[in-house]
Amino acid sequence: MRHPLKNKYPRRPDLVYNSEAISRFINTVMWDGKKDTARKLVYGALDLIKAQELDPLETFETAIRNVAPLMEVRSRRVGGANYQVPREVPQQRRIALAYRWLINAARAQKGKPMAERLASEILMAAKNEGSAIKKKDDMHRMADANKAFAHFAW
Repeated sequence: MRHPLKNKYPRRPDLVYNSEAISRFINTVMWDGKKDTARKLVYGALDLIKAQELDPLETFETAIRNVAPLMEVRSRRVGGANYQVPREVPQQRRIALAYRWLINAARAQKGKPMAERLASEILMAAKNEGSAIKKKDDMHRMADANKAFAHFAW
């Protein structure tokens, strides 16, 4: 039998933009409990977006919406064979994957400060470009290619 679902506690909104999404993003960026460093990175990136005369919160939310995947493949063992079964991604996982992909794409770039890399990745994602969008497209392509095994999803 499955475990009961955990209680979801309400998140505190961040200090500057009063947004729960940015607060969660800061927590995802954070390494080794260094929240202040993560805050400086995220706010620095959002300030760079603001410097280009764009609304940072709106740009960030557009980027997350563009990067969040709708379908993914999950491995399912049936009769001694493993099948990649396409499944719809739950809302919380969709957002978590979008955050992770944006951060990993920014970390993969080299030669610039992290705030600049993060800002450029958010701006590219808002325009449906960049590494994080490519990752989403690859996942959708894989789910589309394995549509024949969709009947194994139960």
